[in-house]
Amino acid sequence: MANVLLTEKCVRSCPYCFAKKHMDGSVLPELSWDNLIYIADFLEISGERKISLLGGEPTLNPLFVDFTTYLLERNFHVNVFTSGIMSDEKLLESQKFLANFASERLSFTCNVNHPDISSPSEMERIDKFLTLFGRLTTLGYNIYRTDFSIDFIFHMVNKYNLKRHLRVGLAHPIPGEINEYVPVEDLKKLAMKFVRNFNLFERFNITPGFDCGIPMCIFTDKELGKLYKLSNGIIKFGCGPAIDIGPDMMVWSCFPLSGFHKRSLYEFNSLHEIGSFYRNLHSKIRTEIGGIFEKCDNCVYRFSELCQGGCVAHSLNHFKDEALVRLKELYS
Repeated sequence: MANVLLTEKCVRSCPYCFAKKHMDGSVLPELSWDNLIYIADFLEISGERKISLLGGEPTLNPLFVDFTTYLLERNFHVNVFTSGIMSDEKLLESQKFLANFASERLSFTCNVNHPDISSPSEMERIDKFLTLFGRLTTLGYNIYRTDFSIDFIFHMVNKYNLKRHLRVGLAHPIPGEINEYVPVEDLKKLAMKFVRNFNLFERFNITPGFDCGIPMCIFTDKELGKLYKLSNGIIKFGCGPAIDIGPDMMVWSCFPLSGFHKRSLYEFNSLHEIGSFYRNLHSKIRTEIGGIFEKCDNCVYRFSELCQGGCVAHSLNHFKDEALVRLKELYS
């Protein structure tokens, strides 16, 4: 699956923002019709029928509804990553043209912050969005500190009749940038905090799912067994290229690595070719350092690919202050 940025504008300024490198520029491009059609053709030729629309906030692109409808008419499954914060005009337009699609064709991932760091007006906008699109929506939550709380998530899932799944992300360092994230030495504390919610996942029949970069070993064997049960056996501890495509047709591995060997989409012939390019780079990073912990170097679970050893952005962040003594590919 490819992630396509419709815009680099956003309605929030999250302290952990993975896309900070892209949101800070003075010129914020938006995806054009010509570029969208090229991307759709590129994915179709690649045999890929799934596409995710991102930003910033993708609904800020004036053509968001037109783009989404076009992709649906071309038989792509479209997943929109949104904050749920949009104008009444955009929400009504979205309701008119998108609300009646089946979830097998159109879905939303609504990334929410704790109400304590969200303004009342933001919460009001999110309420309106989820009221209209709840049946198509999965909530996402990004953890960037150890004193997080996700109690409110379970209430929201029930209130708006959302999909009974939570996409749990972990904020990672952006090499060369400043953002908030949980340092490696505190990941065990994060796991202990997350485990305290197991009973709520079970009680509300909500499955947890991890975005990439969470290492398996921060959980005990007993906790892992419970996680597999709660997730119906599909919990993953991966870290691999997500493949993001910007409005300017540049591609990169993922947002934390958006400054690492960025390339033009026109350099590649297929999505598989892009994936192979970045997987090869990730492999070379892992050759230098197995994972975020020293024990990752000899971990049987990493060799068997049950765990990828955490986010490679941590490794690159570690390299940035060193002398240039490692493989040349590790430097952008």
